[in-house]
Amino acid sequence: MTKIDKVKQGKQNRVSGLKFELKVRKDLEEKGWIVSKWNNNIDLENNKIIPAKHKFNPFKKVMTLGTGFPDFIAFTKPNQYLMSYEDFYTIKYIGEDIENKGYSEVIGVEAKSDGRLNKIEKEKCVWYLKNHIFSKILIASKSKERGKIDYKKFKIKELRGKLK
Repeated sequence: MTKIDKVKQGKQNRVSGLKFELKVRKDLEEKGWIVSKWNNNIDLENNKIIPAKHKFNPFKKVMTLGTGFPDFIAFTKPNQYLMSYEDFYTIKYIGEDIENKGYSEVIGVEAKSDGRLNKIEKEKCVWYLKNHIFSKILIASKSKERGKIDYKKFKIKELRGKLK
């Protein structure tokens, strides 16, 4: 029986995760989205957005930069006409009827190879949606077809009764 080298396994997992993130970003850009790394996180205790902390190894340099949740913020190009001043200040929910008003849709994208979020990540998704930071959050996962990416929309109603 071979012993698993945890350090080697961790490095491989980190590299494959970064590779998948890049693949997701490239796929979204090909579909017409403008994509950027999201460098913020949520402090659920204080109910506010905070800058994400970098991960350090005390014996080496920085391990990872940009550990925010979700991984990416993506938005579409606005429609050809601009919204009026009144429309801008009367937006109630950005996700409604974006196509007809000239808004850009702003979404969060989390890249997960297996497509599963843990409990804290689900709570953060709920917070982002309830506070209208993103109009929707997509979970990108590897498809059963080789080289394809599946996108699943996160839904709040999936969590009823599971969160406090």
